[in-house]
Amino acid sequence: MPLPAASRFAFAADLEICRILNGLWQVSGGHGAIDPARAIEEMFAYHDAGLTTWDLADHYGPAEDFIGVFRRQFAARRGAERLSEIQAFTKWVPSPGPMTRRVVEDAIGLSLRRMGTERLDLLQFHWWDYADRRYLDALQELARLRDAGRIRHLALTNFDTERLGIIAGYGIPIVSNQVQYSLIDRRPAARMAAWCVAHGVSLLAYGTLLGGLLSEKYLGRPEPGRADLTTASLKKYKQMIDAWGGWALFQELLAALKQIATRHGVGIANVGLCYVLDQPAVAGVIVGARLGLAQHIADNSRTFALALDDEDRAALDAVLARSRDLLAQIGDCGDEYR
Repeated sequence: MPLPAASRFAFAADLEICRILNGLWQVSGGHGAIDPARAIEEMFAYHDAGLTTWDLADHYGPAEDFIGVFRRQFAARRGAERLSEIQAFTKWVPSPGPMTRRVVEDAIGLSLRRMGTERLDLLQFHWWDYADRRYLDALQELARLRDAGRIRHLALTNFDTERLGIIAGYGIPIVSNQVQYSLIDRRPAARMAAWCVAHGVSLLAYGTLLGGLLSEKYLGRPEPGRADLTTASLKKYKQMIDAWGGWALFQELLAALKQIATRHGVGIANVGLCYVLDQPAVAGVIVGARLGLAQHIADNSRTFALALDDEDRAALDAVLARSRDLLAQIGDCGDEYR
């Protein structure tokens, strides 16, 4: 069954995306061994289900190469004229250093070759150290490559609201910022979302399902120990739960989510995804795809048939009101990486 029109978002005038993006961090290691041939076949299954948008990065192991192979096989099976059906958003995460024209061009050229395309749909730029203002040099060079047609749109990942303002002040158009956003981590709502709405910038949300912790699997379960956290995602987002309020409060949240999910005939994950998709400035949520190891295509697709009401939101707010303020503990979006 095709996805409803609500599953699509006009990300830019010339670029439409699926609002659930397939995340390829999971192929970079720490989430189980991925068989490349099986992974590519799985990518066809996601695409055919309407989940046509991919999120990846230059440092996500073979992720860019997978896109390149997928594109070649897609063109061979279905025709090169249909390649525009695929949206592949990569990232450039450089080590600190001079951001010369040559450095920037070499990095983008490598991604273009690996992904088998002449133009990147979206290049999401990350920078580790705000005190090193050479991130502005990099962005100005990336903007030049966009103007030259090698990048369709320029974006950011894990930048804070202050830096968004600085970049805008330099006249560098940015279409999106990718940040952690979930029922647990609602920092984007504090200041970033309003800035983005005012300046026409979208948010792409990751960590929305907490690496799988936001699911029936963990409802009523004792707190997992280190040995139980078998993927990099589980380890990462269990730490976020600890900072947010701890396992006992998280169980209360899962119980509230389960009641809402049962009332609507969906799963806990669907409610968590829908909650974030409903937030101002959010264009899409990124859900990890462990290609060939675990598949949740049908489950995730049910999100687009769900509409949360005031009763649902009140039930969630009653739990969330007793959590800690992560903005006060960690700082603005992305500050955990600096």
